[in-house]
Amino acid sequence: MLYTLIQMFVLIGLGLAWSWFTPGRIDSAVVRKVLTDIVYFLFLPALVFNVLWKADLGLDSVKIAFAAISGVLAALFVSWLICSRCHKTNPKVTGAILLAASFPNATYLGYPVLTKTLGNWAGPIAIQYDMFACTPLLLTVGILMSAHFGGTGKNPNPLMMLIKVPPLWAAIIATGLNLAGVAPISLFTDLFAMMGSSVIPIMLFAIGLALKQGINEIKHLPTVIPVIAVQLFIMPVVVLGSTYLLNIEGGLRTAVVLEAAMPSMALGVVLCDRYGLNTGIYAAAVTATTFLSLATLPLWYGWLV
Repeated sequence: MLYTLIQMFVLIGLGLAWSWFTPGRIDSAVVRKVLTDIVYFLFLPALVFNVLWKADLGLDSVKIAFAAISGVLAALFVSWLICSRCHKTNPKVTGAILLAASFPNATYLGYPVLTKTLGNWAGPIAIQYDMFACTPLLLTVGILMSAHFGGTGKNPNPLMMLIKVPPLWAAIIATGLNLAGVAPISLFTDLFAMMGSSVIPIMLFAIGLALKQGINEIKHLPTVIPVIAVQLFIMPVVVLGSTYLLNIEGGLRTAVVLEAAMPSMALGVVLCDRYGLNTGIYAAAVTATTFLSLATLPLWYGWLV
């Protein structure tokens, strides 16, 4: 696993270096937005569609979703409990901490880690973990929570937010085709496979672009210690416990727990900007958990196998 992570962190490092030196003379925030928008609206739906159309869906898919939901909700509760003890915590900081501690980088980092470490069979687990649990929770509970703590006066409609998510639509359609027994058509799957292959390198590079802000906000490191504890340790423990309750065993258990042990998702900074949460705190949390995961993920993997 360490070899795989080093390769991925090289791509992340290239993104970070680009943000520092800007060889194209274009602001790195602009470059990151263009890259992430292309992936989000085009390449990621292709990857999700291709993976879920051909995946072996069944009872294990339900178990994966329940394990992921238990991890996210437990992380939200524990991080809220920690923040509630700090009476001087600003609501905008509290919201950023809750968001960063509860939603892992399940696809953009989880997918390549699982496929490279465990094999191609594990890729659909990362997609299911995200699309069947994390993304719906993010766009409902996560958005309502962000609006509450951000205090901008915006009243988001979670249903409308879900409708506007192309990867989620891709997941719904592909799952429907899969369960209906419609055989994958090579003309489409080959095209989607080619498109989906661009998601991982582009997004790892984009994560690197986003880390510059986190490094600039390193002064917030003591504040994000709860995020580190919850995201990298407590959430995986909760999900591990849920795998025993749900009778998830073997390689599937390893894959699910590794998903829970991923660092904070980088795209959460968009919600912070939109709903007025403390973006600096969130960026610092993403940076800290991303770099520390280089050490914690191999520890989890070594323990699980």
